[in-house]
Amino acid sequence: MSENTNTNIGKKIVFNQSTIRAILPVIGLVVVFLLFTILTGGKLIGSLPLALSKVYVTMIASVGVFFIMTMGGLDFSQGSILGISSIVICALSKYNIPLAIIAGILTGALIGAINGYFYVFRKIKSFIVTICTMFLLRGIIKYLTSDAPVAASMDFINLDSTALKLTVTVVVLAIGFIVFTYTKFGTYLKAIGAGEKAAMFAGIKTDKMKFWIYVLAGAITGLAAFISTVKIGSVTSSGGNQLETQILIALVLGGMPISGGAKVRFINVIVGSILYTILESGLIMIGLTTQSMQLVEGIVFLVFVAIFADRQSLQVIK
Repeated sequence: MSENTNTNIGKKIVFNQSTIRAILPVIGLVVVFLLFTILTGGKLIGSLPLALSKVYVTMIASVGVFFIMTMGGLDFSQGSILGISSIVICALSKYNIPLAIIAGILTGALIGAINGYFYVFRKIKSFIVTICTMFLLRGIIKYLTSDAPVAASMDFINLDSTALKLTVTVVVLAIGFIVFTYTKFGTYLKAIGAGEKAAMFAGIKTDKMKFWIYVLAGAITGLAAFISTVKIGSVTSSGGNQLETQILIALVLGGMPISGGAKVRFINVIVGSILYTILESGLIMIGLTTQSMQLVEGIVFLVFVAIFADRQSLQVIK
């Protein structure tokens, strides 16, 4: 067999693997939907609008984490960022609603800047920095809500509507998709994830890029806090709890390589968020306990990590 033939076969195998990786999350979404439709006797279809109403916050916040994971990092502080930003929004909504929304976004950006500073300039691994931030902010949230939940103003709560939440979500997704797919921004992120040293030699200012990505991710989660607060109307001590886990599972279910890099696709955010929401809603509807749900979700998560992990470029998370 000639060398050209071997090369063509190798390319075909790689192409087939890439194709399978691309369509598997969509197939998984269809299979999960059909499975729970059968198991619930069709009730899942009837409750689909209610189930999908939970997806807005996860999908918006996932965009920022998607950017972080693309460059090979992790962020476990997103739930706590959402909680703190929600408290700021609720407190200021009694005075001025636009100011409250802007303050919530800026709060998220500030916390993201703190994460970025210790990660980029103090050279501490991203998962260590964000875990520390998560626990620190979780303690602040519990302190601020210890006497009673922090409630938003009635004028703010009256903003709640499907049209508002859907519009904000679509705008965030559209901007994220365009910027990631058609600008140097996405190319630089994937280059850093594939190999930071090579990206530096290519002229990319990696430290500056990484810092501002954490700021951006925090700001996006601050915007997600606005959607969460409008929907719930208040913040309790559990505000934003487990959001970081939901985002990580959603992205991996959507086909996101855990190590980031060149094989990342923006569709991972959309498919993964919907798949996670349907999976969770289906498990609830068939009557599983919280512990059983966590067990099933953990097994599914491990399976998808095993499938989508890029073993050729897999490295210690930055």
